[in-house]
Amino acid sequence: MSRRWLLIAAVATLLTAQGSAEPQPRIAIIIDDLGYQLEAGRRAIQLPGPITFAVLPGTPHSRRLAGFAHDRGKEVLMHLPLESVNYAGPAEPGGVTLDMSRDEFRTTFASAIETVPFAIGVSSHRGSLLTRHPGHMTWLMQEIRERDDLFFIDSYTTPDSIALKVAAEEGVSATRRDVFLDHDRSIDAVARELERLKAVARRKGRAVAIGHPFPETLEVLERELPKLAAEGIELVTISALLHAQRNRI
Repeated sequence: MSRRWLLIAAVATLLTAQGSAEPQPRIAIIIDDLGYQLEAGRRAIQLPGPITFAVLPGTPHSRRLAGFAHDRGKEVLMHLPLESVNYAGPAEPGGVTLDMSRDEFRTTFASAIETVPFAIGVSSHRGSLLTRHPGHMTWLMQEIRERDDLFFIDSYTTPDSIALKVAAEEGVSATRRDVFLDHDRSIDAVARELERLKAVARRKGRAVAIGHPFPETLEVLERELPKLAAEGIELVTISALLHAQRNRI
């Protein structure tokens, strides 16, 4: 075989190998519960890479932190409080509950999202009760669908959640959390959960994590996020993960 044909064969082999290579595992990380603490929120928003930030509506710093995140090229979600089974604290601003009528639900949602400028999606805060109920979840998905290009992230606080099923029925792009980074707030525990997130992504091709602006969580992420690329993990926005998910369907 001539040298020319050997070269062509080598290039073809290389292109075939590149085309058949496994796609790089992708992770999206959402930092929840921004809005009450200004400095913790600002520190979180300065994390490197395309982290997404979920801002609680109607909180003292919701508008300011949403704007701060947007100005730094970060994606913003409205972190909508949904009624839960065990929460016994005071009513949360913008929260929706099972005893609301359809009109009350609509008005509450509309008022809440006005307090989180630049929101491109909605995520659930708590919600272990409301995410089980098809009627109220249908109302929620209808509110999301009526606002162009919004999507939904289920924080998945109960395995009984029907949020993704209802979202699909209502034509709303949605996905759910795979890993909570800081159920245990210790630095060692957060680091372990981050490793588990990577393992899920390597197994499934993609994974979603939720964390909070705790000092321990931010310390781990500040240290570990710059290492992801060298480990073969791609950090992406939650919207990019959803876009890839839609394209596979």
